[in-house]
Order: sequence, then structure tokens, then C-alpha cells
Amino acid sequence: MNPKEGSSAIPTTMLQIPTTDGQADALAAFPDDGERHPGVLMYADGFGIRPVLTEMARELAGHGYYVLVPNLFYRHGPAPVIELPEHIGEEVRPAVFARLMPLIEAHTTERVLRDADAYLRFLTTRPEVSTGPVAVTGYCIGGLLAMRTAAAHPGQVAAVAGFHGPVAADGPDGLAGITAQVYLGHAASDMTPEALGELNQTLDAAGVDHTSEIYPGTVHGFTMADTDAFDPAARQLHWERLLPLLGRTLTDG
Repeated sequence: MNPKEGSSAIPTTMLQIPTTDGQADALAAFPDDGERHPGVLMYADGFGIRPVLTEMARELAGHGYYVLVPNLFYRHGPAPVIELPEHIGEEVRPAVFARLMPLIEAHTTERVLRDADAYLRFLTTRPEVSTGPVAVTGYCIGGLLAMRTAAAHPGQVAAVAGFHGPVAADGPDGLAGITAQVYLGHAASDMTPEALGELNQTLDAAGVDHTSEIYPGTVHGFTMADTDAFDPAARQLHWERLLPLLGRTLTDG
């Protein structure tokens, strides 16, 4: 299943989301057809909103979704919070991460959950978004935020997907309450087969409806075309897993 041709024609706009701590800037992408579409909250990786994320949001929106991508670190300034090179290669990663890590460490679970409340409230009240459940997807650290959001909003989040993210960082307690269908696509560099088996047992024990698999031969960040980790075949597989999940779980209201 390929992203729809013509997704580059999908418009994007920057919006301001009211939160308990201020205003979060966010990217929105959705078909400009006057119709209402199911909502998808997309959490970026730590590098944040940038051209690659914009294009991924547009590709997803091209399949008939309203996609909202918040600036995770809005408390520290509007996106881009830190200056990024066009290509985030290995030679620049140490300097970039030196600036990112304090932002990531300051983004506590309490902040994540307060923000998730605000993001979902904003998303579900947009006039372009249909009534009914929403989905949450995330990349790298965004995968963990997606899982936390699904656990905190079981009646609202029908599907959650995480790609090359530390989705098990919260342990079994972090899975409590998830009623969404879950899909997790792991990088081979992040997850051994043994660790995958343990994670899947934990998901089973928590009663989570899930598919969780390793993408062979991949390294952390494989969906991101502006990094050395990028794997085009793996990103295509990510679409082939994500799109049917959304199709099964999201319906127009």
C-alpha cells in the first residue's frame, strides 16, 4: 500500500494549541475538500517538526485523515526549537543531542500527560475532524508519548502506533488502561528477539490487543529520511502496517 500520489498537494498550516503551560505550536495537515476526517495525533521524534515530518504528515493526511503534529518542546520556544542541518548525519548527532537532551529530560511524564489532554481536546474539536475515536502515532521518543497518551485516554484513542521508540520504558504499569489496538515496529538495533518476546508477553499479560515486530536489518530512526538511519523499504513497510490499522479503527462520525 503506497501513500497516495498527490499527497504533496495536501495543505499544511501552523496552529496554536492552548495548554495549561502556554501555547503549543503545531503543524496540521488535512485534505482541503470541505469534508470532516478522522483525527490522528502524530508525535514527532526528538528532532521535532521539520520538512521530513511535514511530508510524512501530508502523506498520511492524503489517505483521508486530519493529522496534528505538536511541537513537543514548545515551552522552550517555537519549532524548530534548535537549529538542525538539512541532513542529520552521524558527524553532527553528538552536538545536536547535546542540545536536545536537556529538553527531553525536562519533558516529564506529568508534562506529557497535561499536554496530551490539551492536544486531544484541540484535535477533537477542530471543525475539520469527524466525531468518533482518534489514533495516536509516534516516532522514537514520540512512540513512548503515544503509548502514554493511549493509556491515559482509553475511551478516546482507538489505535496507537509506535516506531523505533522506547515504548516499554514505563514498564507494565505504563500499559495499564490501554484499550486501543496497538502496533509497534521496532528497529533491530533497539530490540533483540529475546527482548521482543518479553515485551509481547507483557502486552499479553496487560490484555493489550497488539502486533509488535522487529524490522530486520534496521537501525534506530529508520523512518526518517533526513538521517543516516533511513531505510526506504522499512519506511514503506511502516506505511503498510499503519494505514490498515487506522482503516480498521477509525470511522467517520
